[in-house]
Amino acid sequence: MADPRDPGENDSDSRVAESDGGRSETEPTSSEDDGAAGGTPVDAEAADPTEAELLRQVEEKYDFENFGPRDMAEMTPEEWDVAFDEDTWITGDELLARVEAELKSRVAERDVFAMLEYAEVDGKRSLVAYSDTDYAIVYPDGSVEGIGTVVRDVKPTVALCSIESYEVDDPPEDWGLPRPSEIPESGSELGNWMLQLLAGVQILVGLGALVAWIASGWRENLVLLATGLGFVLIGLFLFTIVANARLSDKFRVEEYRDRLRSIGVESGERPEFVPIDDDAFETAPNAEESVADDS
Repeated sequence: MADPRDPGENDSDSRVAESDGGRSETEPTSSEDDGAAGGTPVDAEAADPTEAELLRQVEEKYDFENFGPRDMAEMTPEEWDVAFDEDTWITGDELLARVEAELKSRVAERDVFAMLEYAEVDGKRSLVAYSDTDYAIVYPDGSVEGIGTVVRDVKPTVALCSIESYEVDDPPEDWGLPRPSEIPESGSELGNWMLQLLAGVQILVGLGALVAWIASGWRENLVLLATGLGFVLIGLFLFTIVANARLSDKFRVEEYRDRLRSIGVESGERPEFVPIDDDAFETAPNAEESVADDS
């Protein structure tokens, strides 16, 4: 193996360098250096807009006078940082109170399916929202932890309530989820009765056409036969729709009742997947209302 300190090899390398005017064959030319050096800042500047440009893009993209949860869900962290001043964010107990009021209003409107309670988590009084399958924990600093659709509903609410200019409406007194026994068996029967009446008329007209076809002769007036069969089939189809609608309503009502039972509306028992001990919870607002109703 050749010694890297061999002067012969060093002399040959130096002679090659001298023949090239002191430049190595692999050394880039000055024009390539200038191009490489000049291209990088331009690309970086084009890829990273300034804060003023990003703010202008955010103001053009969003209507902050009608800013809502959907807009908040679409915002990127960079857009959020440039659009809102961190020093003006609301945190602490005031934030939790605003989030609680906003979520109560959304529960009352049946836009959110969840129970709301306060609990001590990691030594901090936090707001806990949970459904029959998901949960979300809102900490005083505005961070949210949890799983499932409840987190998706809670995160935009926390972001909006942390903005001082966002007005939170007062929730109604009866904001809580209903008891399973309060859910009616079905909704309004007016639509079903109208369909049944229409189906009955269709069948009567069809039967009348068939009777007229028989009276006029088996082989004559085939139009009456087709008309009668058509009206009868339409009537039977409408009756099938009514029966299917009533059956679907029954299943939906029972499923909703099961969700209310599993969330603990009547029993007061919390789902097992909520990772907080029962001793850490304060008295639930829903439980207080249930006790008041029972008394």
